[in-house]
Amino acid sequence: MNWLKKTLRFSEKIKTLLKKRPTKEEIEGSDWTSCCKGPILKKDLEENLFCCPSCNKHHRINCQQRFDIVFGKNNYEILETPIPQDDPLNWKDAKTYKERLKIARKKTGQDSAVMIVKTKIKNIDITAGAFDFAFIGASVGAAEGEAIIYGVQHAIDNQTPFVLFTSGGGMRMFESLIALSQMTRTTLAINELKKNNLPYLVCLTDPTAGGITASFAMLGDIHMAEPGAIVCFSGARVIKATVKEELPEDFQKSEYVQKTGFIDLIVERKDLREKIGSILSILLKKNSDIVSVSDETSEDNRTLTKAAS
Repeated sequence: MNWLKKTLRFSEKIKTLLKKRPTKEEIEGSDWTSCCKGPILKKDLEENLFCCPSCNKHHRINCQQRFDIVFGKNNYEILETPIPQDDPLNWKDAKTYKERLKIARKKTGQDSAVMIVKTKIKNIDITAGAFDFAFIGASVGAAEGEAIIYGVQHAIDNQTPFVLFTSGGGMRMFESLIALSQMTRTTLAINELKKNNLPYLVCLTDPTAGGITASFAMLGDIHMAEPGAIVCFSGARVIKATVKEELPEDFQKSEYVQKTGFIDLIVERKDLREKIGSILSILLKKNSDIVSVSDETSEDNRTLTKAAS
């Protein structure tokens, strides 16, 4: 057999192997996912709040999964937020923007990347919002901006704190300047919340980046983050190429960002409910719900007490 036939036969084998590879949809629909030690059953991961029992990686979750964990199942009411016109710029590249929206809505069961709810935590009425990264990377367009503004207005109207779980890569390119304007609009909304002396808590989850970090995600009274979450503006590769220097190993991880002063607390998913309740009790001066500051009080609570004073 000459080299040409060998090459052709090898090429056919490669094609056969590629055909057998599972599609993205098949992988997402599988009962398995992967982490540090290889395959892990999604059911086992869910029982551990979608955190790896070996390496403690906090896997991405959707809005309702997050609300179930933090507020309890059936302990919140989903609010219907405004949905502006789809695809105002008639965007088209490999697909039309309308097609992308249709796929994202079918995949997530949401009309936009942001879901707003009203609920209670430690008997405190709150308004809360969360992002679903599966919805076009949780990028922010007009609908997401409207959802956040709606949530803030609901908090003001009902005199409740506003808690936001952020995620996403930034502003949605398919809406161009319409998306970029949401940075200003949401910032103005948060300013109105603060004028009403209502607490605004932000929990940064993996990943929070771009225009999200550059606007409403960094305007909180208290900033929490899940362990290992990427929190940044530009990506590490872009920064490395710009400064032409080696970056720290944990660069842009939540623990590193805390060291540089942008994050107050790193909180594991299992502790979020208790921590948010304690913080709101302090900020709303409901001190009967929390332990007074003493020698045994953690550094976290000392920081919060100082912030509340």
